[in-house]
Amino acid sequence: MIANNKLAGVTLGDGTIIPRIGQGTWFIGDNPSNKSTEIRALQCGVEQGMNLIDTAEMYGDGKSELLVGEAIKGMRDRVFVVSKVYPHHAGLNLIVQSCDNSLRRLQTDRLDLYLLHWRGSVPFSETIEGMEKLVEAGKILRWGVSNLDTADMKELTRLTKGTHCVTNQVLYHLGSRGIEYDLLPWQEEHAMPIMAYCPLAQAGSLRNGLIGHPTVKEIAERHQVNPFQLLLAWCIRSGNVIAIPKASSEVHVTQNAKAASIQLTEEDLRKLDTAFPKPTRKVPLDIV
Repeated sequence: MIANNKLAGVTLGDGTIIPRIGQGTWFIGDNPSNKSTEIRALQCGVEQGMNLIDTAEMYGDGKSELLVGEAIKGMRDRVFVVSKVYPHHAGLNLIVQSCDNSLRRLQTDRLDLYLLHWRGSVPFSETIEGMEKLVEAGKILRWGVSNLDTADMKELTRLTKGTHCVTNQVLYHLGSRGIEYDLLPWQEEHAMPIMAYCPLAQAGSLRNGLIGHPTVKEIAERHQVNPFQLLLAWCIRSGNVIAIPKASSEVHVTQNAKAASIQLTEEDLRKLDTAFPKPTRKVPLDIV
């Protein structure tokens, strides 16, 4: 399924191997004038081995799923499709309907991975039951969660079939390392990879502070890559993290794919740790 072996290497609990870099689609599909460019970018990513495409019913109120559905026509069996359910749709009375709506928009008969987008008022036990019924029906192949912190994950996995959760998608990048204190080690201990959204941070002062930082620029120049590629290489350095950057052009997609080939040295990592220190205490989970 994965064309670029350098992108492969993250194994889910059921043994499925997925790429270390996938494709995020937040805000993709919102502007009709960008449709053809965005579709070509997603298809270009799949051709280069980034066959994991992440979307959600929340993104553009379904517009992202509609665009992904068009992009993967004729290549569905080559793509690992991830979508997410709203917390208020994650109960037994609505989760099937939400999943069916996502499948219809994506023009597919199953999701490779279905995530609870964030924790809401629906009990975990009810969401787990709903997810397991979707698995039994063949509508999803596996399930996971998003935006859950360590205490939430411990609570979830103590419940019946809670250990069937295969991943937790959270915000993670060089400027936001809070999960390294306890969540990332806990998930590594339980063989549950992290899926990192916004691995390049978001536009604005934080992102500019990362790509413009002298240490980031110096290391990127030495590796003959751009700062964004360096940030991606840093994010996936452990082999237990899947990064899902958004890229709405073929040029950016190609740059993202090449980031998997960057080999950071111990000295590189030491310098980045000095510039952007690891957490020394528990901090609240970053969410955007």
